[in-house]
Amino acid sequence: MAWLISCSDFLIIYVTLLLSISFRSSGSPLEKTSAFFIFGDSTVDPGNNNYITTIPENRADYSPYGQNGFFEVPTGRFSDGRVIVDFIADYAKLPVIPPFLQPSAEFTNGGNFASGGAGILSQTNQGFVIDLQTQVNNFKEVKNSLSEKLGDAQARQLISEAVYFISIGSNDYMGGYLGNPKMREYYPPEEYVGMVIGNLTRAIQVLYEEGARKFGFLSLSPLGCLPALRALNPKASEGGCFEEACALALAHNNALSAVLLSLEHILKDFKYCNSNFYSWLNDRIIHPSMYDFKEGVNACCGTGPYGGIFTCGGTKKVANYQLCDNADDYVWWDSFHPTERIHEQFAKALWNGPPFSVGPYNLEDLFSNKEELTIADIVDDPKEDKFF
Repeated sequence: MAWLISCSDFLIIYVTLLLSISFRSSGSPLEKTSAFFIFGDSTVDPGNNNYITTIPENRADYSPYGQNGFFEVPTGRFSDGRVIVDFIADYAKLPVIPPFLQPSAEFTNGGNFASGGAGILSQTNQGFVIDLQTQVNNFKEVKNSLSEKLGDAQARQLISEAVYFISIGSNDYMGGYLGNPKMREYYPPEEYVGMVIGNLTRAIQVLYEEGARKFGFLSLSPLGCLPALRALNPKASEGGCFEEACALALAHNNALSAVLLSLEHILKDFKYCNSNFYSWLNDRIIHPSMYDFKEGVNACCGTGPYGGIFTCGGTKKVANYQLCDNADDYVWWDSFHPTERIHEQFAKALWNGPPFSVGPYNLEDLFSNKEELTIADIVDDPKEDKFF
C-alpha cells in the first residue's frame, strides 16, 4: 500500500526533525571521545625536535618559549605556551598528546609526530627535520605497537575512530621554494603547488589505507604577513605583506579544499574538518583591536623590522632579541609563529565553529562520533550544500 502524507503530517515531521537537530547540536558533553594523532611542522610540534640533531632555528626548548608557565618549563613548542592541538585535546577530554620521540611515551590516546621545520616534501630542510612521509611511517610503527598491546580488533577500532590532524606546508613554500633559487628556476609556482599538494594527498591516502577515516586540517596562514616575510618584502618600508608568499598560500589552500572535496566522494567514510585559516588570521592581523589584541603586525619576541629577524631566545646567529611585556596583546609570538591566544581562538573555531565557517564537520563532531543531520540530508543531496 502506498504511503500518503498530508500537509499537516509533513509539517509535524518537519518540526520534529528541526527540534531533533537543535537538541543534537546543543553542545552537550562528549559521551565518547576518540584518540588523536597529529602530523605537521612547528605549528603543532610538542617537542619532537628536542630528540633529533637539528639547527637552533628548529628548536624551542629554551626560554622565553613557554614563558607563560603552563608547562612549567619550555617543552619545544614554538609558542609562549600551548599550541592548537593542546587545546583540541583538552576539548576532547584527552590528556596532553605526547611527542612520538618522547621516551616511554604511551599512545593509546594518540601521538604527535610533528617536527618544527618539516615539509610535505622530503627535500624541505632535509636532514634537519622529520618530513611528512617519515611521520606517517612513524605512525605505522605506533599502529603495530597498539596491535601488540591491545590486540588486532581493539587496535583497528581505535585507529578507525581516531581523529588525524594535519598542519604542514609553510616550510615547503617559504624555504623550499621562495628561499631556493634552483627550485624556483625549475618549477613555475602552479607546478610546485601541484607537487606539494600531490604529496600531501598521497599521505592522506596512506593514512586512510592504514584505517584512518576522520581528518582535521589547519590550512596555511597568509605567509607573506608573517613578521619574518614582511621584513623581507621589497616594500617593507610601506608595511606591506610579501605578496608572492601570500599567493602561494592561497593557491595551496584552494587546491587542498578541492582535493578534500574529491576525497570525500571517492573514499568511503572519509570525513574531514577544514576552514579558512588564511582569512581568519588575516582579519586579526589587520584589525587586532576587534579581537582584543593590541598588535597585529610586530612580533613579541625578535629583533629588527617587525621583530622579523628570527632571534627569539638568543640561540641563533644573531643573539640579541627584544621581548614584549605581555604576549597576550600580540598576534605574533616570534618571527614565524603566533601566540598561544591565537592557537586557542582558532582551536575553538575548529572545535565547534558554525556551519559555513568550519566544515563539513567540526572537530567536536568527529571526536564524538556524531553523525551530522541536517534538513539538506533529507530533502537534497547533502554534498551539494557543503562549504568546502
